[in-house]
Parts: sequence; structure tokens; C-alpha cells
Amino acid sequence: MDEGRGPLAQMRRGVVEYCVLALLGRRERYAVELVSVLSRHGLIGGEGTIYPLLSRLRRQGLVETTWQESATGPPRRYYRASPQGVAAVERFTRDWEALSESVRGIIAGEDERA
Repeated sequence: MDEGRGPLAQMRRGVVEYCVLALLGRRERYAVELVSVLSRHGLIGGEGTIYPLLSRLRRQGLVETTWQESATGPPRRYYRASPQGVAAVERFTRDWEALSESVRGIIAGEDERA
């Protein structure tokens, strides 16, 4: 099976934007920081994924940006979750908990006990 199209890859693609919003809801970050955290957790493979995602989230009003000087190079664009982005993470968290509970129940065979 093509790893890029398997169930795990599809699940990662479905949750990565909410992971980005959750990270940005805690504090401002620049893109390379996001790549580092997401890569460490196996959610993305590299920088090529993050920039289009951040642009889309910005267009949707879910993230806000500022430019800040860097001691080690050119200014960096920092991202933070907007109030709408924070609300989106809260909704996702409720939905994720309900979905994961349902899936765990089915896998555990809870439907057989009823």
C-alpha cells in the first residue's frame, strides 16, 4: 500500500491543522518551530507542508501574523491563533474526544455487550 495514501496518512492530514492551531493557541511561533514540533510527533515530514497550511489558515481568519526581528537573520513571520482559531480547536477537541471514544468502544467490542 502507498504510505502516503494509507489510513494513518489520511488521519494525519485530517488532524494536523488542529494541532497547528493548538500550538499557536498556546504561544506565538514561527513556521520552523512548528515544523520541528510536528515532525518530532510524526505528523509532517518537512517544511513543504506547513507554509501552504499556514497561508490557508490565515486566509480563513484562524491565525494572525506579525513580523519580528531575528538575532540570527532576517525578520521572521510569527503566527498565533486568532479567537476564531482558538474556538476551532475547542470544537475539534470535543469532536475528537467523542469520535475517539466511539472508535475505542467499537474496537473493544462494546457493541457486543449491549
